[in-house]
Amino acid sequence: MEFACSHVVCNWRSDGAGVSLIQNEYDNVVSVKPQEGPAPPPLPPRRLRKPRPTSLPLPSLPPFQPPLTPLSLPPPVPPRADKPEGESRLKANVNVVSLSVGKLVNISQAPGMESFQKPVVCGRCSAALSCLSCIQRNAWVCEFCGCENSVGGGLQRVCIGQRAGVRSDDLYLPKQSDDDYQNLEDTLVVFCVDISGSMSVTTEVTSSSGFPAHISRLEGIQDALQRVLTSMLQQSPRRRVALVTFGDEVVIYGDGTRTPLTLRDWALVDYDHIWQQGAVYSVPHCIAETYMQLIQRVKDLREHGATCLGPAVLASVAMASRYPGSKVILCTDGRANIGLGEMEETPSLSSSPLTPYFYRQLALQAVGSGVIISVMSFEGTDCRLADVGRLADTTGGRVNIVSIGTIATEIQTASMDNVLATGVTATLLASDGMYFPYEDENNHKLVREIGNVTSGLEITFEFAVKPEFMEVFLQKDTLPFQLQLSFKTRDQQRVTRIITEQRPVTSCSRIWAGSFNMAVLGVHCAQLCASLTMEGRVQEAQRQLKAQQDLLEQISKHRPIQKQESIYGNWMDTMTTICDATTESQTLSDEAAKVVYQMKRASSASNNSSNTTETQKKPARKKKALMEGM
Repeated sequence: MEFACSHVVCNWRSDGAGVSLIQNEYDNVVSVKPQEGPAPPPLPPRRLRKPRPTSLPLPSLPPFQPPLTPLSLPPPVPPRADKPEGESRLKANVNVVSLSVGKLVNISQAPGMESFQKPVVCGRCSAALSCLSCIQRNAWVCEFCGCENSVGGGLQRVCIGQRAGVRSDDLYLPKQSDDDYQNLEDTLVVFCVDISGSMSVTTEVTSSSGFPAHISRLEGIQDALQRVLTSMLQQSPRRRVALVTFGDEVVIYGDGTRTPLTLRDWALVDYDHIWQQGAVYSVPHCIAETYMQLIQRVKDLREHGATCLGPAVLASVAMASRYPGSKVILCTDGRANIGLGEMEETPSLSSSPLTPYFYRQLALQAVGSGVIISVMSFEGTDCRLADVGRLADTTGGRVNIVSIGTIATEIQTASMDNVLATGVTATLLASDGMYFPYEDENNHKLVREIGNVTSGLEITFEFAVKPEFMEVFLQKDTLPFQLQLSFKTRDQQRVTRIITEQRPVTSCSRIWAGSFNMAVLGVHCAQLCASLTMEGRVQEAQRQLKAQQDLLEQISKHRPIQKQESIYGNWMDTMTTICDATTESQTLSDEAAKVVYQMKRASSASNNSSNTTETQKKPARKKKALMEGM
């Protein structure tokens, strides 16, 4: 876990109580003005006249003393300010945690970690006992919910991993059996290729002889597939590879050695029938045995018909579902217009009922089967990438727009064997009284079904303290956080990794500018605003972008901005352009949808992938393209 701020800011409020930056590092002394707090302590009493020395005689009283008039009250005390003059409050929530899931599930990179059979969990909130927990007289009071749990005397075995500091990291590995073994190369790559009539559109390119030539989109895919198949033969000869094409019918070629199976007419609207046909179509051979047959199938492809994209992807996912960790790579140039998943003429931005239910259902089924879907469309086309791209966004695949010259590279990248884990579930626990904004559950426990994980995957979450718990938390020195990551490795081994940390507490009135991790804040801003935009909550995304830009600007006044942080500024500028050009009722163009989906997969790793690189290059040109696409 990586946090955006060195401390937990307890009294941040979503209604506008933002943070205030200072230049020098603060200590952890809490000085906060509550929303309806008590009045400041009174001033010492004023002495209206100088007291007389005791050695002097007292003056004699007059014979008649009129009623004393009340003394005038001192002028009111000027109101206390929580911040110096000219200091601005920033609306951004800096309580952000980042999970580098791609690194955490790669247990081969974590040597020397303690491993146990089964965690000891709280009976109320399911938090796990760690070496940071406090046990007294065989009783453990859960640090997250306060529930008292009785524990046995064998806890020395559980807590042998005690470490100095405020962090514990433990693995829980069940006993292995021979049935758990799986060949790491026993996965499938399915190329799902559009051969509809629009694939005959040509593009002018420069031939190897230097003269201009015109190549159709299908010819470009055929050349790219032949190159990718040759590369896979050399690098992964034991991998299984299958081919599925679609026009006005779906043709399943498999590994090229069997008679193709064709689905047409009524079969294109029967979900269960298509799934069954795809699941039983076996792919028994690896590419080392079927390379020549696949090459010939690719060469024989011809354009014709409409675009039954939905049934083709469904059949491809069904085939790949037999091998967890497999991939489906969809290449298309047009909108689905027949069969399941047919697109309406009137587009929709939000994920409301107007968005085809078929694609959401298929994406969830692919996640449950451990299948990753990548989507690629051609430049200058309209395939409703905002909707079709959800297949890739949900399953952990890539969304991209390619050209004749780049399609081979993109297919090669998407087909790389970088699946690290499947069936991944992340559970994030904080102290009772905290919650996670923008999540469905308004409590201190968050469960996220991640599904498939590839290298470089990073997800972020906001957290905050409920108003009624602010004063209580401000009296504490630290607050606990725990991540429980459950997943299956490539060899089908079920693993649970539990990380527990303690974070110091402060108020939002005075925060040191040097305590921020701008990489975490920048990635979170990109992911959150992209998600809000895809949900149609454009105005909320604009407010988040403005708050983040203000924070970045204020931090730059207190410390120099690194080159890496300027990249996140480019991300935010790109998202600002999309949000400014989009309203709640509009749809995203394919170009804008591609960028938004890539923002949702933003990562702080500088060498993550080319997804973010495209966004960072030539921002002015990108903005112009996005504006034209809207």
